[in-house]
Amino acid sequence: MEVLKELYEIVGERKEQFEEGSYTCYLFSQGVDKILKKCGEECSEVIIAAKNGNNEDTAGEICDLIYHLLVLMQEQNIPLEQVEGILQERRQKIGNLKKFHQSNKNS
Repeated sequence: MEVLKELYEIVGERKEQFEEGSYTCYLFSQGVDKILKKCGEECSEVIIAAKNGNNEDTAGEICDLIYHLLVLMQEQNIPLEQVEGILQERRQKIGNLKKFHQSNKNS
């Protein structure tokens, strides 16, 4: 998690202080629609790389997706600690809490 914290902080610094030539600053200047578009693109690239079975490409695309998600988190003012807390809560759950019900096909 340390590298995520460092990257999250750097992204936050770029949000606060424009730096010429910074891709992160460019994303913030374009707004949430552009950031969301990039998140979607990167998610699709993860899916394609995984489908193709190339672990190296998949890992790289996952890193790209994580980066863009961190930009989105900064844009939406979502602290990394909030996400970490939710993950810790979920880690403590035992089993699958969802119950699957067979649907009534006549209704």
